[in-house]
Amino acid sequence: MKFNTKDAAAGALFILLGLAFGLHNYLALDIGTNTKMGPGYFPLVLACALVILGIAILFHAISTEDEPWGPVPWRGMFFILLGPIVFGATIQGLGLVPALAIICFITSFASYRMSLPLAIVLTAGLVFFCVAIFSWGLGTPIQLFGPWMNVVGLGN
Repeated sequence: MKFNTKDAAAGALFILLGLAFGLHNYLALDIGTNTKMGPGYFPLVLACALVILGIAILFHAISTEDEPWGPVPWRGMFFILLGPIVFGATIQGLGLVPALAIICFITSFASYRMSLPLAIVLTAGLVFFCVAIFSWGLGTPIQLFGPWMNVVGLGN
């Protein structure tokens, strides 16, 4: 019988996370109804979707060959997890543009194939795209340059 342990582990993790978040949302937040949704409705829907996705991955694991696990990509995990932490710590003080530039530059080095010129181009493109969408397009009230940028003359 074929059984892929990597897919089975991923499917089980999705199911466990979906059940845990779904149960927490069900017990801690008001779900509401389909016509009058409460604050827990959408997170519960996402948790159910995660459980369904986990079940699908688990069934897929039964019909595929096992693959070797290989090394853990520590570099990628470090840089990708560092991005949201740095963004959360700097968005209020630096503003949207510098915070995005820092995290785009940091997370681009999660790949071994990333070069410095490519990281700079990627950072500039992503920052422009995000400013165009969130600031100009959607009009979100996020400052482009925060109070910490007063030192260089860009703060509000």
